[in-house]
Amino acid sequence: MAELAGLEDPKAREVNERHGDDHGVNLSKLRALAKRLKTQQQLARRLWETDDTAAKLLALLICRPKAFERDELDTMLRQARTPKVHDWLVNYVVKKNPHAEELRPAWSADPDPVVASAGWALTTERVAKKPEGLDLAKLLDVIEAEMKGAPERLQWAMNHCLAQIGIEHAEHRARALDIGERLEVLKDYPTSPGCTSPFAPIWITEMVRRQHERL
Repeated sequence: MAELAGLEDPKAREVNERHGDDHGVNLSKLRALAKRLKTQQQLARRLWETDDTAAKLLALLICRPKAFERDELDTMLRQARTPKVHDWLVNYVVKKNPHAEELRPAWSADPDPVVASAGWALTTERVAKKPEGLDLAKLLDVIEAEMKGAPERLQWAMNHCLAQIGIEHAEHRARALDIGERLEVLKDYPTSPGCTSPFAPIWITEMVRRQHERL
């Protein structure tokens, strides 16, 4: 904890806090610290219990993802108050855990929109890597009905799923593009030069173009 405190940078905190993340540790330095510590499951659990955001991020880098039980992951997700902790928990830990598929539908149906966004993130992963057994048309029905009015974090996750369906599944592409055009979610999102807009029709079109270029 003393070492993490020593990595605190007020300018980094200022930038992070604009995105809802209450820490000031440079993530490259945090990753270097994690690399030095290597995997330490017990230390990871103790760091998580501090409820300090930088410590939680470090915990997620040095933990053993497959060592967590289902209920433990559910509790951790509900304790992940900040966007970065939530994002790393889902992507670095839950996706590698054997309980991920069991948690996916449970979280997607959760009344807490931040928890539901984790369920959608896991669904997006399946859309891209293991779509067998998913009802993509039904997913598009839900997105069409609920994305426009969803809270920000949940809306972002549903939009990612919409784009992934359009990118990966040509048979659903026209409908995915149509839903994106009509709902106009993230249409005016500010995008840096050289980056792809998160507006689904632009995102889908650009990624499909790149796929064709690689062929």
